[in-house]
Amino acid sequence: MDGAGVVPSRGGRKDLVVWAVTFALIPASIVLAADHAWLLRIEEGAGLPIPWLFDTVMDWFTGIFKPVFRAVSWLVEQPLYGLRAAYGWLPWPVVLIAVSTLGWVAGGRGLGAFCGLGLAYIVVTGYWDEAALTLALVTVALPLALGGGLLLGVGGHRNANLRRLIEPLLDFMQTIPTFAYLVPCLVLFGFGPTVGVIASATFALPPMARAVMLGLGRIPGEVVESAVMAGVNGRQMLWLVKLPAAMPTIILGINQTILATLSMVVIAAVLGSGEDLGWEVLATMRQAKFGESLLTGLAIVFVAMMMDRITQGLARRSGRPPGAPRTGWFGHRYPVLTTVVLACLATLALSLLMPPLRSWPQAWVVLPHEPLDAAITWINTHYPEVTDSIRNWTLFYFMLPLKIGLDQVVSPFSWGFALTPPLIGGYAILVTALAALAARLAGWRGALAVVFAGIVYYFGLTELPWPAVLVPAAVLAWRVGGWRIGLFALLALAFMLASGFWLRSMLSVYLCGSAVAICIVVGVSLGTWAALSARVSTLLRTVNDTLQSIPLFVFLIPVVVLFKVGEFAGLLAVVMYAIVPCIRYTEHGIRQVDPSAVEAAQVMGCTRLQLLVRVQLPLALPEIMLGINQTVLFGLAMLVVTALVGTKGLGQIIYQSLANGGFGEGITAALCMAFIAMTADRVIQAWSLRKKREYGLETD
Repeated sequence: MDGAGVVPSRGGRKDLVVWAVTFALIPASIVLAADHAWLLRIEEGAGLPIPWLFDTVMDWFTGIFKPVFRAVSWLVEQPLYGLRAAYGWLPWPVVLIAVSTLGWVAGGRGLGAFCGLGLAYIVVTGYWDEAALTLALVTVALPLALGGGLLLGVGGHRNANLRRLIEPLLDFMQTIPTFAYLVPCLVLFGFGPTVGVIASATFALPPMARAVMLGLGRIPGEVVESAVMAGVNGRQMLWLVKLPAAMPTIILGINQTILATLSMVVIAAVLGSGEDLGWEVLATMRQAKFGESLLTGLAIVFVAMMMDRITQGLARRSGRPPGAPRTGWFGHRYPVLTTVVLACLATLALSLLMPPLRSWPQAWVVLPHEPLDAAITWINTHYPEVTDSIRNWTLFYFMLPLKIGLDQVVSPFSWGFALTPPLIGGYAILVTALAALAARLAGWRGALAVVFAGIVYYFGLTELPWPAVLVPAAVLAWRVGGWRIGLFALLALAFMLASGFWLRSMLSVYLCGSAVAICIVVGVSLGTWAALSARVSTLLRTVNDTLQSIPLFVFLIPVVVLFKVGEFAGLLAVVMYAIVPCIRYTEHGIRQVDPSAVEAAQVMGCTRLQLLVRVQLPLALPEIMLGINQTVLFGLAMLVVTALVGTKGLGQIIYQSLANGGFGEGITAALCMAFIAMTADRVIQAWSLRKKREYGLETD
């Protein structure tokens, strides 16, 4: 960036001219929009008939291939019902012993005990049958996701042309909102558990495919050369050499695939996937039984955390160097395996004589939802001013100005005074002063960023004319990532405008942007603290691992309990889910700063604060931006789920399309959200790569 008092370079002068013209368009469009309503937005239904086109194509497609998809649905249902019956038939102590042993194998006694306690909780609270159905759904969907991901990954590794086709497809699949997967599945397969299985398998496929391509691409050349010298053929090279060598990376992909599968299975409960854990959460939330919803959500968390910890543990074990000593279960494999099998068989035999070992008696169920309901009622009764104050302050002073602008929010009711011309002038002076400070610290680009933020805060993102948003966004993408990314951003935003979903898109950008801003402030601060303190790092690692293993659905429970439904509850849910990458990438970036740069700064006499602000944070900025990029993608993914608690925007259209069968509208809204995510992803990654090259952290 251009520093204060530095004459811009030739490229900088060109940028300055481009941005001067771009910013001149903003006030012009605001003035013209007063007399030309079409400059504000194209209303829903008045744009191009894109939803109708999607509906027409889908009607034609289903008219021809509907019997095929219904046959596939029947084929998927058979193993699903069989597994559900099998899991329901297995005595709970057998499953507890087997899973606890697997946890011990993967992570030692601590993980084994955690798995045992988690399953015991599910049994004692009476959620065993629901958990069995959830596990059956995951068991059917997971092989489909893993198999499809393996095929795509191997194909992309072997064929460069196929890889160039696969990677954009995976990008698109990972930016499509979760509910959007349910829309075509609902049309093609109808209501029922099959929708959850197919949607989960499709949604969870990309992490596996990426892990396979990444793992196979990182195999050392000497390993392949040794195999060639040994005379292996192509098939042996893949199955006996490359895949085993890439297994640590692949298992991490399996870990992400399992969590994605479970998350989607829970979300699919909205389409009647059966009385599984997801359906229990949804039903209890709709009935305002918040105590029961919390307990059911805890059961889902235990299932997710067990799957996450076990697969991570197996990945660490598979990454042990060749020849390293094996300890624990692997050191005396067969005696322990025999003992576990005999214990399971003995428990199975005893269950035939002792019914409580087969099915936990209903009279023994401990479901302490009444104390939880009483505690929630007590908090809401005795401390409503606390929760109301937090919600109202955030809404009136932060969220609503970004949404509809200060000129509509400021009033005696909300702020205690009216927005008079002197106050408007004072606001303009404040923005100018902040822009001058930003220019001194970060150059003219920083000043322009402050000015644009001031314009958005005053007029509101949803009340700005579309040229005032579309043109600066496209120009930003062009100047940061080149003409291809700029053209993509321009076409993506034009699609939102032409489809009539511009207002909905801006509502989604506003809510996600508000959450990302909070994540940046809090997440970067916590990540910096963790980088400077090993104790804080250990604590935050546990919190981050827990947050990342919780399905999206479950984040809605605590915010609804304390703050009821609405945009503020949605904001908190997005922040809780999306903050983890900000924390992790910030800590990683600071810890990865070249030690020689730190030593040089210390030799020059930098204080601890100067070292952090002037050396570590600037050099870690590319990594921090990648974390912000992931936070944006996570936030958009969670944003669709928050439609369940009353948020507006694209997520609401997608959710409503599940109820009314509006395939065209649902897919159009999903594409708008995917385009937002893909644009943000490409711009941030391009900016991060540029900064890495400037700092010499990566070469061309």
